[in-house]
Amino acid sequence: MSAAVLGQSGELRLTLAPRRGRTVAVGQFHEGALQTLRPMYLDDSGQVCYLIVNPGGACMRGDRYRIEVELETDARLLLTTQSATKVYRTPEAYAEQRMDVRLGPGSVLEYVPDPLILYREADFRQYGTVEMDASATLVMSEIVTPGWAPGGRLFAYERLRMRNEIRYDGRLLAIDNLVVTPGEAGPGGLGFMEGHTHLGSLIVVDSRVDDGLIDDIHEIIEAHAGTVVAGLSALDGPGFVIRALADDTAELRAVLDEVTASLRARWFGLAPVNLRKY
Repeated sequence: MSAAVLGQSGELRLTLAPRRGRTVAVGQFHEGALQTLRPMYLDDSGQVCYLIVNPGGACMRGDRYRIEVELETDARLLLTTQSATKVYRTPEAYAEQRMDVRLGPGSVLEYVPDPLILYREADFRQYGTVEMDASATLVMSEIVTPGWAPGGRLFAYERLRMRNEIRYDGRLLAIDNLVVTPGEAGPGGLGFMEGHTHLGSLIVVDSRVDDGLIDDIHEIIEAHAGTVVAGLSALDGPGFVIRALADDTAELRAVLDEVTASLRARWFGLAPVNLRKY
């Protein structure tokens, strides 16, 4: 069966706006294998936290998921997942997720999903678009890890593609395109994860990103040099991208969380996020 004839597996739409000091949903729709848990407020800032849930437990052959998030003026959202996103074998039809985000003036989105785990013979495509006002804030992270395979072989998945397109104040700010095809290179070779197994990414866009902030983030990254190999690239505008490699999810989570905690404290006077889910 070709991928073209497979239908949508799950759809989720959220529209959020501030009401009486808190961000609330003013529009919400879910269908199929995507839904959210009840909203939570982790502090007194008014930022709402939503957990995305896939009742099916994993992505399978030919699955198609679509997420749309709109933040109206001054809305604040922390968006995460209930657990890791697992992608199992996808013979003849890859699994796909598309996420479209619109950020209004003064809005804030922190997207911090649990890891994406790719198992043997998995082929997964993830596409994201962000359209944001010049006064909005975007903090978006991702961690990718290989799942278990017979014999303990790593990188048994077929292909991963992650593409994010960000438009800032009406202009194209960045296209971040990542493709990993383990079958085309030895996993221990130069240029292929540099011998590491886990990949982390963090994209930050905010008008307050400047050279001083970039220097501070470099110091955070360097403090983790013993366990994480990471690099930072400034965007052609107020933002940056971090790409990091390690051999453990916790090592990547530590450096990405420290960066985001620094931003939360600097920009909003907020404590680090505690997303403990067990």
